[in-house]
Amino acid sequence: MMSINRQELIGAEWKRGRVSGKRQITIPQKFFEQLQIKDEVEFSVQDNVIVIRPVREQAGNDQFADLILADLIKEGFAGEKLLAEFRKRQAALPKAVQRIIADSKQAALDHKKDQTEELFGDVMED
Repeated sequence: MMSINRQELIGAEWKRGRVSGKRQITIPQKFFEQLQIKDEVEFSVQDNVIVIRPVREQAGNDQFADLILADLIKEGFAGEKLLAEFRKRQAALPKAVQRIIADSKQAALDHKKDQTEELFGDVMED
């Protein structure tokens, strides 16, 4: 996850835009071209700042491509079946990552609960 550095924001170039009644915004042409935006962007909120970045179809998945392929080969896939299964598993990766993130957040929330009594109740002094 990306963290916003407030110092970087101070020196950044800013452009002002309007939000339509349908919550639509227009990305300034200079930024659009500079980031080589195609037809989709993704949004995130970090430290009370909206971050907009171009969608890169393979961004984040490339690091797993070799692992996915190695598994598929071990499982006996080859040729067109290998390609089809690779595309299927690679497409499922973002959802799997989101599920892991959600599970991690829940585990962190659960961990914040005071479990001292539960864990050490039998050896705690009264």
